[in-house]
Amino acid sequence: MYTIEEFDKEKTKVLKYILYKKRTEQEIRTKFSNTIDENILEDIIEYLKEAKYINDKEYIKKTINNFISLKNLSIKEIEYKLLSKGLSKTDIEDYIYENKEELEEYEIKSAQNILNKKYISMGEEEIKQYLTKKGYKLENITKALEG
Repeated sequence: MYTIEEFDKEKTKVLKYILYKKRTEQEIRTKFSNTIDENILEDIIEYLKEAKYINDKEYIKKTINNFISLKNLSIKEIEYKLLSKGLSKTDIEDYIYENKEELEEYEIKSAQNILNKKYISMGEEEIKQYLTKKGYKLENITKALEG
C-alpha cells in the first residue's frame, strides 16, 4: 500500500507530463514505469481516465485532425503514427472506418499536394511509386492525378 501523500506527489508528476502535451495511456506507462511504483501508477492512470485527462479515443480524433490540417499523409501513415504511440489498433481502425469518407478526401488532397511539389523534379510514374510506398491507395493516387 501507499499513502495519499505518495499518490498525490506522483499524480502531480504525471499531470505535469500530460498537461504539457496530450499523451496516450501507453506513453504514460512507458515514461513512468521505472520511476513510479506499479500499483500507484495503475491507480493514477485510472484516476486520470475517470477525470478525462487520458482518453485514447479522443487522442486519436485530435491527432488525426491535426494531421489533416498540418501534414500530407496517407491513411496508412496516420495509422502507423498512431500505432507507434501505443494506441489500440481496434480504436484506430474504428475511427478510420467511421470517418472513411473524410479521410479518403484528405488522402486525395494530400496526394495532390505531393504531386504538385514533386512534379517539377519527378515524372508521373516516379511520383506514383513514391506515393504507393507511402501507403496511398492506388485509386486515390489516380483521383489525385485526374484532379
